[in-house]
Amino acid sequence: MNSAKAFAPGNISCVFVIRKTKNPNKSGSLGIGFTVDKGVTVTIKKLNNKSKKTKKNKIYFNNKKMELSFVDSVIKKLTKERFIVKIKSQLPLGSGFGISGASALATAYAVDKLLKLKLPKKKLAFIAHISEVENGTGLGDVVNQYFGGFLVKYESSYKFRVKKLPINNKPIYYKCFNKLDTKKIISNKKIKGRINKAGLKSLKEIKKSKKTLENMIRISKRFALFSGLLKKKELIRQMIEIEVSYGSASMIMLGNAIFSNKKFKGSKKLVIKDKCAYLI
Repeated sequence: MNSAKAFAPGNISCVFVIRKTKNPNKSGSLGIGFTVDKGVTVTIKKLNNKSKKTKKNKIYFNNKKMELSFVDSVIKKLTKERFIVKIKSQLPLGSGFGISGASALATAYAVDKLLKLKLPKKKLAFIAHISEVENGTGLGDVVNQYFGGFLVKYESSYKFRVKKLPINNKPIYYKCFNKLDTKKIISNKKIKGRINKAGLKSLKEIKKSKKTLENMIRISKRFALFSGLLKKKELIRQMIEIEVSYGSASMIMLGNAIFSNKKFKGSKKLVIKDKCAYLI
C-alpha cells in the first residue's frame, strides 16, 4: 500500500464550556454541536526518510503548502515516519467548522491504515483530540467527529461520552465573514469566565427544552450574546434580517460566521448528518 485516505466531517459548535487543565489528557469541553455532510479528505503517502531533506512532514491544505501543527503533532504521536499529507477541504479553515479537528482525526485514521498499526479508532480519536488541545486549535470537535450527529456533551469531551439528539438530515445555511483565532479566545481567562457561565446556563436550558433544531439555535444565540462572543455588527445585522423573515440564526463557535435554518442572501447550504469519520 502506497497511500491511505480518510474522511472526517465538519462540525458546528452551538454552545460550549471550556474544561482545559494543565494536563492535555484531561482537557476538553462541554456543549452542543453537530456534524455536517461536508468535511475534509486526507490522503497520506510516505516520504523517502533516507533523504536529509525529508525530516519534516509536507502538509498541503487545498493544494497550498502549510505548517499545520495539529496535523504534525498527530503523526509524531503515532510514528517516526514522515509523510506527504494532502488535505482537501470543502469548508474554510478558521471559520468555526472544526476543520483542524477533522484534519487531525482523518490524518490519524490514514496513518494507522497505511502503517497497519491496527489501533482502536477511539485511541486514534483521542490522539487527535490531544493534538488539538496542545496546539490550542480546539477542545471538542474531534469527539463530535468521531461519533457523528447532533450531540450534547454534559461531561468533558476527553471522556468521549455524548448524548445524541434526534435531529438529522436537516438543511442549514451559513455565511462566513472572516476568520477568528480560537487559541486567543480559549486561553483568555476573562473571556473564558463569561463563556463558561453562559455555557453552563445553556446546558441546563437544553435539558428542559424540546429537542428541536429551532430551540437549539435559539439557545445557541442566547449563549453567543450572554458570553459576549457575539459582538460583530455584520453578524448581528444578518441575524436580525433572518429573524424578520421568520428564521432562526446563531453564531458558529468559534468563527465570524453564522448559521440558520432558513436560506438567506449570500448563504451556502449544509445538511446535518449523523455521519462520523471513516476510511476511504
